[in-house]
Amino acid sequence: MRDDTAADWESPSPWGSHIGMDLTEWQADFARVELSLAAFIRNRHGAPHGGVHASLLDTAMGFAGCYTGDPARRQMCLTLNLSVNYLSRPQGSRLVAEARKTGGGRSTFFAEGKVLDVDGTVIATGTGVFRYRK
Repeated sequence: MRDDTAADWESPSPWGSHIGMDLTEWQADFARVELSLAAFIRNRHGAPHGGVHASLLDTAMGFAGCYTGDPARRQMCLTLNLSVNYLSRPQGSRLVAEARKTGGGRSTFFAEGKVLDVDGTVIATGTGVFRYRK
């Protein structure tokens, strides 16, 4: 379900928009990004390509660390390190990535995230290190 406040300030990158990502919740230290599973993002086995999980986690974790509370003051970041653990094959037609900022300082931050299927099963987890862009 979409949170029609902060999530309306930004949209995912052109890549995220191209594959259908939707920023559905965004607040201090937290972001949720959702994606409907279209045929073109599936691998030869019919499951979402692993790069989709990585893209969802990277996007959600980046947003989690860049919330400012002011749409006129945009904060951007670059991914320095991304680690993804693939745990299970998803059920249903939608993936949800939830991420939290876990720490950091003036120039970098750390985040963790998870990708869930429509049943709420965690299908992937990830951690990342990000640098704020000036």
